[in-house]
Amino acid sequence: MKIELARPRGFCAGVERAITIVERALEIFGAPIYVRHEVVHNRYVVDQLRSRGAIFVQELEEIPEGERAIFSAHGVSSAVEQEAAQRGIKVFDATCPLVTKVHLQVVRNAREGRSVALIGHAGHPEVDGTLGRYPDSSGGSIHLVESKEDAAQLKISHPEQLSYATQTTLSMDDASTVINVLRDRFPSLQGPKRDDICYATQNRQNAIKQLASRCELVLVVGSANSSNSNRLREIAESSGTTAYLIDWADEIQPQWLDGVTSCVGVSAGASAPEVLVQGVIERLQQLGAEWGGESSGESEDVFFPLPEELR
Repeated sequence: MKIELARPRGFCAGVERAITIVERALEIFGAPIYVRHEVVHNRYVVDQLRSRGAIFVQELEEIPEGERAIFSAHGVSSAVEQEAAQRGIKVFDATCPLVTKVHLQVVRNAREGRSVALIGHAGHPEVDGTLGRYPDSSGGSIHLVESKEDAAQLKISHPEQLSYATQTTLSMDDASTVINVLRDRFPSLQGPKRDDICYATQNRQNAIKQLASRCELVLVVGSANSSNSNRLREIAESSGTTAYLIDWADEIQPQWLDGVTSCVGVSAGASAPEVLVQGVIERLQQLGAEWGGESSGESEDVFFPLPEELR
C-alpha cells in the first residue's frame, strides 16, 4: 500500500496572508489582539494563535472600545465595518482578496439596480458577510440560493435584472448545477467574467479528483467547519472512494486501511498547515503504508500583500 500526496494541497495565498496578519500584529503591538471569528477554519491554527495572545470573539461587542482587532479571511458585512468605526476599534482586515472581489461585484450589481442570487451555504461567515454587502437602498435585492431546488423556486420582481455570485469555497460541480438551473429560468442572467470559486479551491478539487481515481482511501486534513475541506471529502466520495476528514493524525483508525491494497491518498484543505499533513504521513507509515510520492498538479505562486501598517 502506497501513500500518494495530492498537489496542490494546504495553505492558499489568502490563508497565508490572514495568518501572517495576526502574527505580525502580535509581534508589533503585543497581546492581546482580538480576532472576529476564527481567522481561518482550522483548529490547530487557531489554537496556535490563541497561545500567542490572540483572542477570538464572535461579535464586536466582545471587544473593548479602542482595541485592535482583525477581521477573518471570510470577510464581514458593511454593518460590522461601520460598528467597528463607531466604537473606535482599529481594524486590520484579513479578508481574502478573492472574497473582497465578490463583495465589490455585489455592490456593483446593486448600483446598477440588479438583484443578486448568492450561491452558498447559509450560516457560513463568508456568505453572511457577502449578503451584508448588498445595500438596502439599491432598489434590488439579494437572495441566498443553496441548492438547485432553491434556484427552481427563486422569485424575482424583475427577472431580467438578475446576476449571480458564489461563495468562493464551493464545489465547482455543485455551483455549476445551480447556475444552470438559474440560467434556464432567467435567460438574461449575468455572472462574473470569471468564476467566483477561487483558484486554490479549483486546484485542490481537481487534484483530489485525480487522487480519488487512483486510491482506495482518501484522507483530507482539515477541520469540520472548513467549507473547502468538506468539499474535498465529498468530491472524493462522489468518485466512489472511501474518504475521511480529519483534524490530525491520531484520528486515523487502523481499520480504515483494511482491504486497502494499492493506494491511500492524502490531501489538505486550504486552511490546513503542512505540519499536520506530515503527521498523517508518519502515522500511515507506522500502520504499514509506504511512501509513494507526490502527484503532479498545478503550481501556485499567488501572493497577496499585507496591510501597509504590518509590512
